[in-house]
Amino acid sequence: MKENILIVDDDKSICEILEFNLKSEGYAVEIAYSAEEALKKISPTTQLILLDVMMQGMSGYKMLETIRTKGVRTPVIFLTAKDTENDMLTGFSVGADDYISKPFSIKEIVARIKAVVKRVANVADPVQKDIIVFNDLIIDTENQEVSIKNEIISLTKTEFEVLKKLAENPNRIFSRDAIMESVWGNEVYVSERTVDVHIARLRKKLGDYGSVISNRLGFGYKFDTKNI
Repeated sequence: MKENILIVDDDKSICEILEFNLKSEGYAVEIAYSAEEALKKISPTTQLILLDVMMQGMSGYKMLETIRTKGVRTPVIFLTAKDTENDMLTGFSVGADDYISKPFSIKEIVARIKAVVKRVANVADPVQKDIIVFNDLIIDTENQEVSIKNEIISLTKTEFEVLKKLAENPNRIFSRDAIMESVWGNEVYVSERTVDVHIARLRKKLGDYGSVISNRLGFGYKFDTKNI
């Protein structure tokens, strides 16, 4: 599977250069032109973030501080024109894994990415594996808790398992049969209607985030990050 890199920069020309070269190196690439957009795109499949500092709206420093506070341990490399020692120290203090100053060398970026990905892969991080974060929606799979804006949402075990199944595979459609097999197992008889009922309850409990579970007629359900 290709490693998935999220580029966050409000300079479209830089995004295009990075996207072209990283895809040439075999990476899958997503782009966000602001920190706010990036917060909606970060998912369990995001394996590294290339992050600018000075952007319209939320800064890169603030974005990284925000996701680290939520428990997201996805490695982050700052790629920025802010190149003083204090800038770099600020970057590392909010949780960066590396810091590269602009103008940059593509070869250096690729080498740094490979080094960070390799280093992170060699370090066990149970916290990252147990927490799924989508903006203000946090799914703690170890403690089986879901919170929105720091408020715990009361879900039944089945509702939690349905949400976890979908959220662990964002934007992938699961048929009702696949959800039934994963959540209820083969030994318990349930109908497709049972899945629909649990999804309806789940959406209602998720409130403003309810629309994140979308239905494609005739195919099934998915955790749709476009609706976050």
